[in-house]
Amino acid sequence: MTGNADEPFITAVKPLVDAMGGEMLPPDEAGPDDVVLAWEGVDVVAVRLPQLADSLDHILAAMERKQGKPLADLDRKAKQEVVRILEARGAFSVRHGVETVAGALGVSRFTVYNYLNREKEN
Repeated sequence: MTGNADEPFITAVKPLVDAMGGEMLPPDEAGPDDVVLAWEGVDVVAVRLPQLADSLDHILAAMERKQGKPLADLDRKAKQEVVRILEARGAFSVRHGVETVAGALGVSRFTVYNYLNREKEN
């Protein structure tokens, strides 16, 4: 999967693949639903995308890493901002998205819905 010339490309795309919860594999192991990335006309790496439901877990984990603490430990204003960002990223179109986010934030589903409605009123 990694020749010397390909290393900078793989190094460059790895944070993106990790952030979305994907998996990198050799291009010749790519399945029909995998995305093969080419560099200068040569297939370098294949990316196996996560299931949509798994993506939300990866997004939440990335947000926790960025905050430096569990999302449940954030204050109300910060939790409202997390909900706003997640809504913009489509988190609530995923089945059980509200429940998953509520659990991560340590709030009720009702509270998440209130945050969503508050955002729409502004």
